[in-house]
Amino acid sequence: MEKPCYQKVLLKLSGEALMGDQEFGISSEVINSYAMQIKEIVDLGVQVSIVIGGGNIFRGLSGAEQGVDRVTGDHMGMLATVINSLALQNAMEKIGLATRVQTAIEMPKVAEPFIKRKAQRHLEKGRVVIFGAGTGNPYFTTDTAAALRAIEMNTDVVIKATKVDGVYDKDPVKYADAVKYEKVTYTEVLNKDLKVMDATAISLCRENKLPIVVFNSLVPGNLKKVILGEKIGTTVVAE
Repeated sequence: MEKPCYQKVLLKLSGEALMGDQEFGISSEVINSYAMQIKEIVDLGVQVSIVIGGGNIFRGLSGAEQGVDRVTGDHMGMLATVINSLALQNAMEKIGLATRVQTAIEMPKVAEPFIKRKAQRHLEKGRVVIFGAGTGNPYFTTDTAAALRAIEMNTDVVIKATKVDGVYDKDPVKYADAVKYEKVTYTEVLNKDLKVMDATAISLCRENKLPIVVFNSLVPGNLKKVILGEKIGTTVVAE
């Protein structure tokens, strides 16, 4: 059996990526691909927890630009992440993965409330745990929620799934001469304002020496390659 390099991971999924080629909502093709890729690493014995964004449905910052109160907008964004969490749970359960959704905002008819020890127990039993509703607080992104939950779950790494194949010195879509980093430090990310995660999330990871791997999740099989230690994407590490 192939031996994973990481035993416990937190996977940060982009809400926008769930749209696929659509302008809004959830692409069944993308979400089913995510489910299959997650199953591949669970089958290796890896404990997997997930934080997913809500940008395919609603973003608090975008709402603020349209006149929605920032706190209200952020709460709407948190609810969008719960919709995505339930959709991903459904896709994973269809292929036989035991999955639990825990939310930072209590909604007992829909999901479990976030309880650290209960989440850890689910992971020990081989269940995938999806953390919805961010941190439960406005002004904090799902990137920060991912860093926080990863630390609470004592994971080995945060794996950030994106549409690009790593971290670049500038936008590779706009600039043909953009240079990709294989490894970069937390300090470089902050000083150069590299678009990995927001500054709060990076600072949390730096303080707790939690590495981050950024990779292209739209290529089937890439997640498994990351788990097996192949040189996929960019790794953010301590100095």
